[in-house]
Amino acid sequence: MDYRRISCALLYSIHFNIGKFLWQIYPIYKSVWICSGGRFDLDNKLLELSNLKAQATSSDLWTDPERAREITRRIARLDITDAAELATLLENSDEASQSELATELKRLEKIITDWEFKLMLSGEDDQRSAILTIHPGAGGTESNDWAAMLLRMYLRYCERRGWKTEIIDFLPGEQVGVKSVAVEVSGEYAYGYLKAESGVHRLVRISPFDANSRRHTSFASVFVYPEASEDDKELEINPTELRIDTFRASGAGGQHINKTDSAVRITHLPTGIVVTCQAERSQHRNREMALKFLMARLLKMKRDEELKRKDALEAQKMEIAWGSQIRSYVLHPYKMVKDLRTEVETSDTEAVLDGDLDRFIEAYLLQGVVPTR
Repeated sequence: MDYRRISCALLYSIHFNIGKFLWQIYPIYKSVWICSGGRFDLDNKLLELSNLKAQATSSDLWTDPERAREITRRIARLDITDAAELATLLENSDEASQSELATELKRLEKIITDWEFKLMLSGEDDQRSAILTIHPGAGGTESNDWAAMLLRMYLRYCERRGWKTEIIDFLPGEQVGVKSVAVEVSGEYAYGYLKAESGVHRLVRISPFDANSRRHTSFASVFVYPEASEDDKELEINPTELRIDTFRASGAGGQHINKTDSAVRITHLPTGIVVTCQAERSQHRNREMALKFLMARLLKMKRDEELKRKDALEAQKMEIAWGSQIRSYVLHPYKMVKDLRTEVETSDTEAVLDGDLDRFIEAYLLQGVVPTR
């Protein structure tokens, strides 16, 4: 069996499946396969590869996209050459060696995919943690329940990615569900990925709250903010510009909740931004989390002001109603989740609502429709 041809075919499959990055390095593919029969200085190649990967992990690499592209192209070339040489060695090999080739090709696919996304997530704030908010649209109980379903979906998605989540503000619905919620998501590139979820999400289903089992349509909006850090000196807040109020946390049950003014509301007087936090029992902790939320809002406002000239801000903040949704989740009369921006869809609604969002987020990022900041 000609394993060189097999590995070549697999690499071309990778090439077509993960998009424009591989189109950029197609000449590398061609030269590798034509020249793969020659000798190669393995020691020097490994040293160069190690040096390049060290550069690729530098925190300032992605501030220079052209340099980043050149480094990732070279890494891809060296890794592909690895696979080409392995294919040459395995032309008359045993099953164990064949398995090694398959493993190497999978490793190569993952490397190239990872670099593709690091190039896509090269915005100024993409590496930051994030604060995700959910607000139901009109519809009372139905929309509140839908907001709670979205909250669970995002918590599961973050869990899958290994990100830490903490609810920093939670206002329950009058009967069920969520009236508003804010979640801190801590993890590398959390904002870069989750920013693709900003927009209106629409649900169609047979209502579990309707005695006549009629079909209902509900809406909820999701918005994502990059989390500010201590290094953001331009966001230093003058304490005199804040109005801080305390109040009793709302929600069902618990003597502490009903009798202690532990909830905190902070108003930033120059901008009018208001944030609240009532998720913690400690007033001090609620104040700390509310300030963090305020910093994130101010950072996002600063970025949005920079983007206004490009008409990129208000495109994300749409009315929570018909005609403005970014994704539809249909549970009746058929099952389908469809992203209206990329046309990506699936009938596996249960998996999506359990946090399987990669296909939608990755397609959206690769399409290049997310603002670079």
